[in-house]
Amino acid sequence: MTASAAAESLVSLAARETRGGRLSTAAFLIGPATIFITIGLLLPILILFRYSLNAFVPGKLMVEALTLQNYVLFFTDPYYTAAFYRTLRVAVMVTAICVVCSFPLAYKLARTQSRYKNLLIMLVVLPLFVGNAVRAAGWMTLFGNKGFLNVTLQWLGLTSEPIRIMYTETAVIVGITAVNLPYVVLTLQSVIEGIDRTIEEAAFGLGAGPWTMARRILWPLAMPGFIAGAIFCFILTMNAYATPVLLGGPQFVMMGPLVYVQFAGKSNWPFGGAVAFILMTATLILTAAANIIVQRRYRR
Repeated sequence: MTASAAAESLVSLAARETRGGRLSTAAFLIGPATIFITIGLLLPILILFRYSLNAFVPGKLMVEALTLQNYVLFFTDPYYTAAFYRTLRVAVMVTAICVVCSFPLAYKLARTQSRYKNLLIMLVVLPLFVGNAVRAAGWMTLFGNKGFLNVTLQWLGLTSEPIRIMYTETAVIVGITAVNLPYVVLTLQSVIEGIDRTIEEAAFGLGAGPWTMARRILWPLAMPGFIAGAIFCFILTMNAYATPVLLGGPQFVMMGPLVYVQFAGKSNWPFGGAVAFILMTATLILTAAANIIVQRRYRR
């Protein structure tokens, strides 16, 4: 073997050892999280799916079986399909509102040079310190027939009788939007901060107006933040529980409360498992599809 061949062999061996060391380090670092997710998330989902294939017999509760009857019941009963479409409609509307409303605030937080920037960020985060049930109770005092909003409108003479806001879809959308908005703002703000300010200045220098700069430069560059915030908001809304129950009332049924009722109220674990699995699957599929469509649109 020549000296050059021996040197190449040693270099190749060193490269393989380096790659092996990196892989071992990576496996050591991600191993605990992977095990935790597998045990805490994937395993319960598999058990839930198995439960959804069982049969429910009143008095005997869950009976071992392999049937799709629970899924057939969900997609053939108008009550359950209406709950699914209602949840999807609310999730889409809340996501659209949060994305549109969060952009000006996120941009202001990302570009401000004020020494009070940290305080402003804390004000955005502050609502997250309060639980969803407490916030929903606050909206109830505002939207009720004798709440602050109706009392004020009647005192000003703008209305002669209370406006029905509580136990409507509007109240649920407002309540969930207030819950999810800080998450979208913080997600988008962190992405905008990573965009070089000189790019905006260059666009203005070439004659672009604020709207043109935002549409042609800022929005495409901030698209990862829009996508991440929208996905986060959509998932949270699809699985919302406290706000729909408190602001929507018993007649306003969404998927999250429906799952709870099947498990805790009716003890129908097979059908509850089917509803939960349908909710999870629909959320994942719709989120992935929207992500692919948006990415393809802005790669052109």
